[in-house]
Amino acid sequence: MQIVIGAEEMMGFLSEVFPQVDGMFGIDRLDEEVLVMRLYTNDRHLRPGGTVSGPAMFSLADVAAYVATMSRIGREALAVTTHCSIDFMRKPEAGKDVLAEARVLKMGKALSVTDVLLYSEGSRDPVAHASLTYSIPPK
Repeated sequence: MQIVIGAEEMMGFLSEVFPQVDGMFGIDRLDEEVLVMRLYTNDRHLRPGGTVSGPAMFSLADVAAYVATMSRIGREALAVTTHCSIDFMRKPEAGKDVLAEARVLKMGKALSVTDVLLYSEGSRDPVAHASLTYSIPPK
């Protein structure tokens, strides 16, 4: 499905509808194939032991699925997560941003299904895998 909102407009939309995450995320790539989203990690994202926390990685996966969906349907602030399954596979590398590669597997009228792999920046070994479903409000 064609991209209807580009990266710059999408970041503005996120800041507008979710000001609580303003400055936490960036978009490295957004096209029909994949969204690459970045969590700018800092001390607030760390858990004891100095690694990125599960909730921070979950947030990245969820926001990436939301952005991947919105990029295809347009501004629809009331789309909501209806399902998320996440597997944490290895510890993220300390001091590095976490990247999400999100691929929309199904884009329907009422639901979107997105597959998300999370990586430490510079590594090709995934730290987590998530599958998310978003409910899209009727027009």
